[in-house]
Amino acid sequence: MGEKLRENQNTKLLLEMSVVDGEYDFTSSIVAALNQAELEIYNLDETIESIQCLKPNCDKLDYILAASSGALCGIIDIFLVGKPGESPLGDITDKWFADRTTDFAKVCGWKDKGENSSSSAIRFLENKFKIPYDQRGAGDAASFIFDLNPTNHHFKSLAHNPSLLGLFFSILDQFTNSSHFISGGELISLADADGEFELRGNNIPSKLFCAFANWFGHLISDMSGSSGSKGRGMGIPSPLWTWTNDIIALKRSLNIPVSQFDNSINELAINIYKEGYDARFQTTQAIPVFINEMLVRLVFAIRRLIKYFAETDKETRSFSLMWKKCEPFSNPTVKRMLTVAHGTFCLIDIGDATVRGFVTGAGSFNPTEFFLRLNIVGVGRLTISLYGEFKREIGIQKAEREIIFARKEKLVVENYIEGLKLLSELYEDKNLLNFITDFKNSDMYIHAFEKSIMLAKKRNVPNNEILRNKMEIDSYFLGGNKV
Repeated sequence: MGEKLRENQNTKLLLEMSVVDGEYDFTSSIVAALNQAELEIYNLDETIESIQCLKPNCDKLDYILAASSGALCGIIDIFLVGKPGESPLGDITDKWFADRTTDFAKVCGWKDKGENSSSSAIRFLENKFKIPYDQRGAGDAASFIFDLNPTNHHFKSLAHNPSLLGLFFSILDQFTNSSHFISGGELISLADADGEFELRGNNIPSKLFCAFANWFGHLISDMSGSSGSKGRGMGIPSPLWTWTNDIIALKRSLNIPVSQFDNSINELAINIYKEGYDARFQTTQAIPVFINEMLVRLVFAIRRLIKYFAETDKETRSFSLMWKKCEPFSNPTVKRMLTVAHGTFCLIDIGDATVRGFVTGAGSFNPTEFFLRLNIVGVGRLTISLYGEFKREIGIQKAEREIIFARKEKLVVENYIEGLKLLSELYEDKNLLNFITDFKNSDMYIHAFEKSIMLAKKRNVPNNEILRNKMEIDSYFLGGNKV
């Protein structure tokens, strides 16, 4: 027969006592049970502390600083980013992309002979990375069949799209000497697109490598427009808007009807591309978003650094502790500040784009003007923050239930510890608890007998029921009563 006291459904043994053949024994002492219980308290405290770390700990000044950062970057977006053709920062990024195209041409073997550097470098890259799908619609049949022209051919040509689907169609077109375009919600294919094109390579792997190199090199050559472009030129479309082409291409390939909404979004994407919204301008839009991100993280780190030096004694300061207090990357407080900053930025940006959409629409809303000015990079960054907030809130609600259970569990264990301490004070020595063992040892009979009397008194056994000498014990175990 055994009797066990266990905690939390057999997962935590607190104190175990057994009765075998009429004899009592304790398999754990009070001291061991105390140590086990205190370990449980330590683990529960760690659980509660780790759950508390999931919650952001922003004060009023944190929120004010985050909102101020978002407002400042919103003003930068309005006055320095604006829209294509009216963007001071856009002029800088255009120059940067033109310089990188020239650098890439130099790496590929181009020599600057003193002519127009940018056009010459682009022409060199166009000849080096030839592809069969570069129809511009300038005087060819494509311009009449599906309205292809130099202002939209980079967008309509799927292989010119900087996406995975663009890479797929580029390789397909180079292997089959064809061209694929999206126009009017249709997927259009031109067979035998270039009679002079031949994909280099002696086997499939080498041809695949050459096809990838041609796709990448030709994209770089088109980054700042073509060699014959006047002015800014038509760059490659922005990755976020080319998804409108990908959706139509996938639906047409799978024989799924293309909806009117798909067509409308695709037409909108082409319209803003023709206004100059390409990969270069989308990079320009990323600048205030990046500044906002860095500014919030910097403000967070500086505030925590000042607090660290103000509240930490010199003797206890260390780099690891300082980094733990100030690191602005993975804690929920800085993530909440980023949500506020990017939310403020998007409110200002969307407000400005909406007002200008109505102003240019002369009373009606102009969606092209709105999306030209809408900072889609900022909207995407805010979406990521909101997703993180939602996911974190779900985790906190789930953890709250664990906190409630852990606190109740801690209270039970604390009460149990108090009980064990009382028992420890009452029985003084764990050896007294193992007195049954002493009875089995004949050499210790007299000593164990005295212990048993002491223990019986401590346990408040009535005097008339205590066996005090060998005669009383013999009489008791032989079936007689205490004499």
